[in-house]
Amino acid sequence: MIIALIVAIVLVAIDQISKYLIVQNMALGESMTVIPGVLNFTYSHNDGMALGIGSESFRWIFVGVTVLVCGVLIYLMFRPDFKSKVYYASVVLIVSGGIGNLIDRVVNGYVVDFLALSFFPPICNFADYCVTAGTVLLVIFIVFYYGKNNKKVQESVEIVHDND
Repeated sequence: MIIALIVAIVLVAIDQISKYLIVQNMALGESMTVIPGVLNFTYSHNDGMALGIGSESFRWIFVGVTVLVCGVLIYLMFRPDFKSKVYYASVVLIVSGGIGNLIDRVVNGYVVDFLALSFFPPICNFADYCVTAGTVLLVIFIVFYYGKNNKKVQESVEIVHDND
């Protein structure tokens, strides 16, 4: 649990430092090639949610949803049936990404985005990729781990198969 907390703090720090460096060294709308044909840094503001959905008028709804989702995921970490490194990794990624963007949203009213991949059109940030990777891991946990190792789920599956 302590390791998960330390990793989450490090990920939030990476997100916030990278955004700070972009804000201090680039003008809004400016683009800089990092890896030709693959990655550009393009400084932009996103007052919406994922992929620019929504707007400033939804700011506090986004804040509330982020706090709620992070709270539920952290709560589930303390349940005995959620003792999995895959689950912990997914929660650390989702929560740290959520907190990274939450800080921006509360302090600035928008999220700083700057990572522009040639093969993925939206401009994102480190926190967005943490949330995305964490969500993929959470789906892997639910599909491949949780259902197979949870007695209640196994018993339910056995009952259904017995009735066939």
